[in-house]
Amino acid sequence: MAFQLLKAALMGLVQGITEWLPVSSGGHLLLLNAFLPLQGSDEFFQLFDVLIQLGSILAVVVLYFRRLNPFALSKTREERQRTWSLWMKIIVAVIPSGAIGVVLNDVIEEKLNGLPVIAAALIVYGVIFLFLDRLERGKHAKRIQQAEDVSYKTAFLIGCFQVLALIPGTSRSGSTIIGALLLGLARPAAVEFSFFMAIPTMLGASLLKCAKFVMKGGTLAGGEIAAILIGFAVAFAVSLAVVRVLVKFIRTHTFRAFGVYRILLGLAIIAWLILQ
Repeated sequence: MAFQLLKAALMGLVQGITEWLPVSSGGHLLLLNAFLPLQGSDEFFQLFDVLIQLGSILAVVVLYFRRLNPFALSKTREERQRTWSLWMKIIVAVIPSGAIGVVLNDVIEEKLNGLPVIAAALIVYGVIFLFLDRLERGKHAKRIQQAEDVSYKTAFLIGCFQVLALIPGTSRSGSTIIGALLLGLARPAAVEFSFFMAIPTMLGASLLKCAKFVMKGGTLAGGEIAAILIGFAVAFAVSLAVVRVLVKFIRTHTFRAFGVYRILLGLAIIAWLILQ
């Protein structure tokens, strides 16, 4: 039991770090579970995976609460309207992945949830990140500096990039950040808009996963509930720190380091599969 909770805490730690970095939190959790599997069914792990992501999402809600709260009394009428407009753009952005995810989620989990797919996605996206800074050069003056200034069309197109995150190993934040940068957002605005998109995206995914778990007659033992709570709490605490650090980091750095990391990890997975 103690070892099970320790593994849950470790997964919460990995989730809290990788959810916001463009390195694929789902891919990392699948890898970790391959080496240190949680006791329980595949259905339990999938439920655990999506619920601890809510811990990460809660950290964003806490850190950006005033900015995302359209009812804040300290805001002027114009600021509240601007906040409502931001939420409408966020909703528009999550429509593509929400619609396609409901239809194809089970098929993707069954057919693509393997280490070869994760390795390939890590490498492909890693290469893209290596070239992103070249695409940005000379365009800084024209870039959108705040998430609130994104147009509805741009928000929808960023949401189309998020559809790619349905493939394991691609990374939800990685897909949306790449899309946002290519569509003209500055790095801080791209990262923050990706943060905000995560709130309805992961809330919807969690509700869907919980509904499917219940409809299939799934139940949770006391130890499994404890594992979820531990993972949730650790993911929340770690995300509070990671989000702050990442926002500061990307103001003065490109995403090249994440690209290199993805490529190396993908190659390491391929080497391990060959040795097996």
